[in-house]
Amino acid sequence: MDATPTVILGAGIIGVSTAYYLSEHQDPSTIHIVESAPEMFSSASGYAGGFLARDWHVPATAELGILSFEEHRRLAEKFGGREKWGYSVTLAVGYEAPSEGVSGKKKKRGDDWLRDGTSRADAAPTSSPGSSSSGGSGAGDLAVEEARDAKSPPWLRRRDGDRVEVVAEEGTTAQVDPLLLCRFLLGECVNRGVKIHQPARAVGLEKDSEGKMVGVVIATASSPPSGSDGQSSEETITVPCSRIIITAGAWSGRVFKDLFPGSSKDAIAVKSLAGHSVVFKSPRWYRELESKGCHTVFTTSEEFAPEIFARLGDGIYFAGLNSADIPLPEVAGSVKPHAEAIELLKKTAGDIMGSDGPGKVNNLEVIREGLCFRPVTPWGLPIISRVPDEVLGHGLGTRSGTQGGVYVATGHGPWGISLSLGTGKVLAEMVQGRQLSADVGALGLRVSANCEA
Repeated sequence: MDATPTVILGAGIIGVSTAYYLSEHQDPSTIHIVESAPEMFSSASGYAGGFLARDWHVPATAELGILSFEEHRRLAEKFGGREKWGYSVTLAVGYEAPSEGVSGKKKKRGDDWLRDGTSRADAAPTSSPGSSSSGGSGAGDLAVEEARDAKSPPWLRRRDGDRVEVVAEEGTTAQVDPLLLCRFLLGECVNRGVKIHQPARAVGLEKDSEGKMVGVVIATASSPPSGSDGQSSEETITVPCSRIIITAGAWSGRVFKDLFPGSSKDAIAVKSLAGHSVVFKSPRWYRELESKGCHTVFTTSEEFAPEIFARLGDGIYFAGLNSADIPLPEVAGSVKPHAEAIELLKKTAGDIMGSDGPGKVNNLEVIREGLCFRPVTPWGLPIISRVPDEVLGHGLGTRSGTQGGVYVATGHGPWGISLSLGTGKVLAEMVQGRQLSADVGALGLRVSANCEA
């Protein structure tokens, strides 16, 4: 069994997934997870929608998408994911209100979601299994109504002339509650013996006489003693380590630059896309309806493209309001949702799901409000790669082969939850020198090695 000391920087869903798969082939006590936020999963890993798609991915991530979808299914079957983290096959539909779809504008598709916040449904397969309309007349009315009832969510406010269209083949889309899945994965890692440092951050490196990385200096916050002036302090420890894995989401570039100040300026070219969300409780979605199946709805409004997920356990997740202009905070979870964005989500939810007419939140009860930051790259693909030593700067090196290295996995954009388990599995295989379960050859770094001396 592998016993190479490994430090994972970032305890989001990619980080805990990687630790989980590493620990299947490595002494868990040699794996350390470092998380800087005071609260676990306080950004995208805890506040994302949890939508899973098997075949909505571009060619570069197609194999990873299939692998990850099957891993989500496998783990749910093995560990009771339906009960523990809300895993459910879902029917994905597009909803068009009567006044929409008449402009003649061509819809954007694929990774345009990353750039300007259009709907993730634009990445769906172009052929749809069927559609239903609330209008109609004549002998076909009964069949139309039966099709509508089968495809239309019970919590969606239907109107004359609207349209519901299935946008995915049966069994190719599913969903989870990402916060619950993250907690499960973290718990499994801890039970196996993986070490957790939180809140903590990597502040330096230890090198041997040949300039090879052999340790990471970690600073942990300590609580002030009773009777003191209340000021917390930091204590540092050095963790033996010849492998570093950076899975810090939108913060990955900062983490890398802080730890490797001599690296190329754009070594990890990842930015953040902020997304607001609200989870509602609707009287039209309750546990007795779950046996009939969950729905995912993609639609449009005047301001943005809402994405709506009816989860097991009563909650309906409502999001799609994204912005690249909200600055990334220093630490995850340190910025509160913007009131105006939350109000817009509530108003739009009332239009789509409310029972008292447009703009009425009425009997929709707010359960949770959220703001998260998704990592995106300029080219719209994630990074899953070993970082070449020459990019690290200052003549720093790592041990060759599986005995060392700096690795990074980030930039998944809207697909972080969907691709999480596949990413963790492939990254663990890459680090440990095992055969990769999916081709990620197109997901490497895109940076020149023009490092500082």
